[in-house]
Order: sequence, then structure tokens, then C-alpha cells
Amino acid sequence: MSEHIAPHEPEPPRSGVRWRRFAVTLGTVAVGAAGMVVLTAQGVLGAQFAISGMPFTVTADKLTGTGFEQFATLDQMIPDSPNQGDTGGQVVVIVSAIDKAELTNLCQSISLGGINLRITAGGEGKPVTARTLVVDGDEVAGNASFKNINVGQDASTVDQVPGVRGNPGVFAQQADTVTITNLRQNNYATTAAVFTLPNLHMAFSSDGC
Repeated sequence: MSEHIAPHEPEPPRSGVRWRRFAVTLGTVAVGAAGMVVLTAQGVLGAQFAISGMPFTVTADKLTGTGFEQFATLDQMIPDSPNQGDTGGQVVVIVSAIDKAELTNLCQSISLGGINLRITAGGEGKPVTARTLVVDGDEVAGNASFKNINVGQDASTVDQVPGVRGNPGVFAQQADTVTITNLRQNNYATTAAVFTLPNLHMAFSSDGC
């Protein structure tokens, strides 16, 4: 999205929002797919690359952030991507952008068909840190709290994360700070200006996050 990364236990009940349904229901992408793709290429929106179309899971015990924005958009796959299915190569996502973020016990996994590529970092009292963290996903779950939040703001006017904003007429929200515990996301892209991952471990695993 801008310049922009234990044995399996049963998933806890989710208190999140499936943004694909939310975005379509509220008409937040009504400006049209072609315009969204052009603006994405110009760097007005989040992802500045063609997504693979393969979703990946991200979890964290806790995320804290200063400068927070969210708005809906479309991400684009390469022409005739083998992962496009019936989507036409476009995925409706919610952009979650944070100017300065910390994540405790980060886990990221992607299913590669019978095996998972699993990445962990940010344990042992050394959280993952990021600047201009931008995540494109269609589901976010967890227990969230915000400070000085605006809900229903026009996405073209958000200003908490320099250089990241949405299209005119698109529903958005922003806040001075955000805290989410038991975070779980279904994502298609992640970018950051700076991403620091203490105690990084990457390996293939039979278990995802």
C-alpha cells in the first residue's frame, strides 16, 4: 500500500467487521473501478503494486498506533491472474494506515496449499515497529479503542498519515491514536516506510497464525 510486512489453537470469537460486505453495502466504492485503479497507480491510495490475490493472516497480541486512518478502495491483480477467480482481478479492501505503530507478538502466515509460510516477530519484550504502515485487507477483528475519532469523514480529507488518503465521496474514519488487542486480519497487501522486526523467524509450518 505506500512505500511500503505455538500449536494452532481454536480461533476466539471475532468481534470484527468484514469490510468487503461493508464497503459494497454503503457504496463506498461508487466512484468506479477505473478511477480507483488510476488513483492507486498515482499513489493517492494504499497499494502501489499489483497484488497476488492470495490473502494472508496477520495476528498480534496488541497493536498501538499514533495517527490512524481507514477507508475503502480496490486493489488490482495482474491481467489474467490465476488467483482472480470471479473477481475480475479486483478486490474490495479497507485500507488501515498508521503513522507510527508497535505490534507485540506479530504472526503472519499464508497458505501455500498443504503448508504455510509462517513469520513471527516482536516477542520477548521487543515489539515490531513501523512507520507509515499501510495494510489492505477485507477483515479486521479484535478489541479496539480510539482517541479523538472521526467517523464518516470524506476519505479525500484524512490527514493522520502523510501521503495516504482516499477518493472524494468515500466513507472514512480517522483518529489520533488506536489500540487493538487480540488483533486478527485477513490481508492482501502490507507496506511500510520503515518496518523493524526484532526476533524475526520465518519457516514453513503445518500451522498458520
